[in-house]
Amino acid sequence: MSDRDETRAGPLCVVLVDDQALVRAGFAMVIDSQPDLTVVGQAGDGVAGLDIVTRDEPDVVLMDIRMPRVDGIEATQRILALADAGTIRAPKIIVLTTFDDDEYALRALRAGAAGFLLKDTLPEVLLDSIRTVVDGGAVIAPTTTKRLLDTRLLPHPGEEGSSHPGEISAGEAPATSGAGADFEASASAEVGGSRLSEVEARRLESLTPREREVLVLIATGLSNTEIGERLFLAQPTVKTHVGRILMKLEARDRVQAVVLAYEAGLVGHGR
Repeated sequence: MSDRDETRAGPLCVVLVDDQALVRAGFAMVIDSQPDLTVVGQAGDGVAGLDIVTRDEPDVVLMDIRMPRVDGIEATQRILALADAGTIRAPKIIVLTTFDDDEYALRALRAGAAGFLLKDTLPEVLLDSIRTVVDGGAVIAPTTTKRLLDTRLLPHPGEEGSSHPGEISAGEAPATSGAGADFEASASAEVGGSRLSEVEARRLESLTPREREVLVLIATGLSNTEIGERLFLAQPTVKTHVGRILMKLEARDRVQAVVLAYEAGLVGHGR
């Protein structure tokens, strides 16, 4: 089910925030070629982007990371703070990164972005990503995700890096071919020693064993369909579990739920 305001009709509205005019022009050309998408505004820095988003209240914002005046991370925080206060509708924000911007991308996810993509992503992937986040999903560049999780823990805001390099590996997530015993063991692990705050730990502890099991699978990158196949659950049941997980964790989307799962140690080496 789409997260879009049901009172809004017509194409999905997109705002582009990037300090490179040629990048904005290229994205705009791709997006405007689709009948269900339209670019309603462009900005060259975070301050101008915040003004446009506040004025136009788009469905999706494509946000560059490194920009003058206010960068994409702070702009994302400011936009979603306004949305949390009820000042504007909450847009879905996809941050854009290059090969060297991994740390900034992680900070953006913690700021509430619905995902991030590499700037050289294929046009069809960009278009699908816009539609995916509006439908409540999350988008993360696969190669970037693996590299990040292979080398460091996801940081808390303001931290420059993890003191445990290599602790998380995207290639060593839980796996089982049977009734899911390994997942149950992982999902029931103690939160002690994790990187969660006390509030986040209490939220995690409120999950049922099945919800924790589903959370682990979400964190390994499985779709709802794949989760259903793995756990022998119908799609409506999986969607119900995912919805309850997001509600209990007070996570905006799957991306923030994944961040919590990794920081709780539910996914990582030896699990």
